[in-house]
Amino acid sequence: MKLHNKILLGLVLGAGAGIVSKLVFGEAPELLWIVENVATPVGQVFLRMLFMIVVPLIFGSVTLGVASLGDLTRIGRIGGKAMGFFFLTTAFAAAIGLTLVNVIGPGRQLAPEVRTQLLEEYSGEATARVGGGAVFGVETFVNIVPRNPVDSAARGDMLGLIFFSLTFGIALTQLSKERAQPIMAVLEGLVDVVTRIIGYAMKIAPYGVAGLIFGVTVRFGAEVLQSLALYVITVMLGLAIQLFGVTGMIARFFVGIPYGRFFGKCRSLMVTAFSTSSSNASLPENIRTAEEQFAVPREIASFVLPLGATMNMNGTALFEGMTVLFLAQVFGVELSLTSQVIVIVMSVITAVGAAGVPGGSIPLLVLILETVGVPGEGIALILGVDRILDMSRTVPNVMGDQLTALVVARSEGAALRLDD
Repeated sequence: MKLHNKILLGLVLGAGAGIVSKLVFGEAPELLWIVENVATPVGQVFLRMLFMIVVPLIFGSVTLGVASLGDLTRIGRIGGKAMGFFFLTTAFAAAIGLTLVNVIGPGRQLAPEVRTQLLEEYSGEATARVGGGAVFGVETFVNIVPRNPVDSAARGDMLGLIFFSLTFGIALTQLSKERAQPIMAVLEGLVDVVTRIIGYAMKIAPYGVAGLIFGVTVRFGAEVLQSLALYVITVMLGLAIQLFGVTGMIARFFVGIPYGRFFGKCRSLMVTAFSTSSSNASLPENIRTAEEQFAVPREIASFVLPLGATMNMNGTALFEGMTVLFLAQVFGVELSLTSQVIVIVMSVITAVGAAGVPGGSIPLLVLILETVGVPGEGIALILGVDRILDMSRTVPNVMGDQLTALVVARSEGAALRLDD
């Protein structure tokens, strides 16, 4: 059985076992013990192995990718294409989300007593998730330049690490070939070693995925899902339109990849993204898919995909825009067309600043809510279903990165593998 089929089987078996266990045993202590001491640890080992290699992978691949491009003009051209495509597709996603919420109006269907119950139940978690509040402004862009790249790597500040890696790679292009070659050889060895570790992690992926989804389905309260069913369905519909409509059609008509083949080659990537809820954790599989399935040149994949894992968040922008308008409807706040345009712009900008980890968009979502006059504590209403939505929105996030690498490679004249 191929690896992606094993992972998919683990996902299905884990979800099925979790749903059945929840229905049969409810909140039984024994079931919760299994979740906490068996399923979750197995899933966490898988996740930690992926997160373990993110820092060396980003540093090695981005630096090597930039240095391999060689010409600063080419670096700027490829970077400009990638960034422009990131913002274009992210803005489109946010607009899709707002359009759907305006048409369906899920917030107007939530009963006041359910709203009160959810606020009481999840207000504590909302405070913990948001922390001291979100800050986004000029300082955010200043902080992209790290004081200490090692500290940035340790804190998971991927933008700071990417900036350092880009600068390091550009500096390498300015050295003579004789001086740069030893460093390039070390970087190539580093990427090769990390790739081997990725192989180890993917061997336990089916078991890790099964454990993660089992824990989610056992803990996921059906009553919360029922209360927010229309909201969840609306978000899922928006994500599906972005993934299978926008991303799939661009791949078909602008890159030339047959629709079914594009998603078929990305099956393992999509399952990994869904199960980990993290663009960063999915990055190794994303790079592997681009290089092995589509023959994207290593220097382009290594440059574009780490940028995308941090800055290209199609699904997150769509989710943020939909959630802001949903909560505005719940609290009876009428948002004008101008306010909704502001929501789109802020969803695009803050999606760039969202951490590529599970739940990374929640703090910045509060900022958008308060900007347009919606109570920030309203975020508590959606926390009960955020985990399943987080898993779902990560898929269009990483597929948007993959699409960008393909579009950029195609525009640079690369001979992609599209048909086999």
